[in-house]
Amino acid sequence: MERVSTPQQVFEQDGDIILRTAEPTDGQLISDYFIANRDHLREWEPIREEAFFSASGWTQRLIKLNELHRMGLGYYLLIIDAQSQGMLGTVSFSNLSRFPFHACNLGYSLSQAAEGRGVMTRALKMAVNYMFSIQNLHRIMAGYMPRNKRSEAVLERLGFVREGFAKDYLLINGQWEDHNLTALINPKWKAD
Repeated sequence: MERVSTPQQVFEQDGDIILRTAEPTDGQLISDYFIANRDHLREWEPIREEAFFSASGWTQRLIKLNELHRMGLGYYLLIIDAQSQGMLGTVSFSNLSRFPFHACNLGYSLSQAAEGRGVMTRALKMAVNYMFSIQNLHRIMAGYMPRNKRSEAVLERLGFVREGFAKDYLLINGQWEDHNLTALINPKWKAD
């Protein structure tokens, strides 16, 4: 596994997949990914405005996200096929909180074409390692809809432990959806 990550930039590689920080120049790449996977992701995501699917909308969003990266308050990462440089998915860390919580929320999406190949498990393993070893977070939390068995399996493979159930937790595709709540604790966390 190749690693050149810093506190502000993520670049990790595991064989044929790269996990890296999204940059303002990635607007078209991300727009193309969400357009190509619009129907596939619809049942797992909030209803999106049209700007969400435009390169210019993503470029504006990425400028703001880059500032969050720089300040260590959030990370929006892309999963890239090392050979084709095509985008396979996303990993995001939001609601980052430092002392005394040292925690964040995890979100992710995967293209339909990349499903069933272990891509998300490998990408999340790199992402979690980055958040634990470089960002020194203590807890990463992730929720998933009970019917999303693929997401449940990925989180279980990574060691996330179910901690609860939240009724009507998120507005997904126009409906309030229940979520199972999970977390992963950093066993090597150290006070700064």
